[in-house]
Amino acid sequence: MTTQPAPKIALAPEPAPEWLAEAIVEGGGQLSPLAECDAIVWADPRDPAGLAAALAAAPQARWVQLPFAGIENFVDQLDDARLWTCGKGVYAEPVAEMALALGVAGLRGVPQYARADGWSEPQGRNLLGGRVTILGGGGIAESLIRLLQPFGCHITVVRSTVQHMDGVDVVLEADRYADALPGADLVVLALPLTPETTGIIGRGELEMMEGHAWLVNVARGGHVVTDELVEALRDGVIGGAALDVTDPEPLPTGHPLWSLPNCVITPHVGNTPEMARPLLGERVRTNVRRFAAGEELIGPIDLQAGY
Repeated sequence: MTTQPAPKIALAPEPAPEWLAEAIVEGGGQLSPLAECDAIVWADPRDPAGLAAALAAAPQARWVQLPFAGIENFVDQLDDARLWTCGKGVYAEPVAEMALALGVAGLRGVPQYARADGWSEPQGRNLLGGRVTILGGGGIAESLIRLLQPFGCHITVVRSTVQHMDGVDVVLEADRYADALPGADLVVLALPLTPETTGIIGRGELEMMEGHAWLVNVARGGHVVTDELVEALRDGVIGGAALDVTDPEPLPTGHPLWSLPNCVITPHVGNTPEMARPLLGERVRTNVRRFAAGEELIGPIDLQAGY
């Protein structure tokens, strides 16, 4: 019986996290220089120029693993010559938890209570029995749907491909997303950032939402037209917005969103580094093992769709 040699995996850029190196080795890979590697595990989500240089140094690499689900920084690097995978689905659980926390906080008036300097009048609505719309049908949506089950919500999901989803009452095509905004108590953005979804929520969409509804964005800041959101929040068009991502990001000190009482901003912490390490480590471990065995990898990037 012959055994396949361990695949040569380059971890870049340097210095790379030791825990990722350990994941590669535990998956059966052999750490290798770029010039000799079969694949690249790329650890920096914000360095497209560095990745371009790494690809030039490793023309024989057949697979590239990117660290985040969002790949907008690397779209120009994608090609048909290699298999590309990303972190889609890796961070779904913590990000879904954050979306739920932000949504409940907004509906129950927690932001206003937290800013108050004295005893105030009661306010807020239940999520229990409420209506939730989720734009995006990937891993975050699936995790959030599961977390919402005890609340007995009516759930609508808007996604690129209409198919049955457990726990979902209505699934709509992506081009019908506006139909899912009226009537919702909570609108959650959990979709990839592509040219089609950039600026998908502007003043017009916000005016379609209920006056008490909260918008929760745990996807990308570019989904929302920031200036129009500021105006809508000031005018009381919706109940409020809870943003774990912003455009621009980081949100500058003194930006109007910081001072709005019906806006909550968290600094892109739906998934913290401490949460990410074991999750991404397990994805890399699994994919290195599958790559060595010639099996299908998890989280493949659809080059046509751009995510």
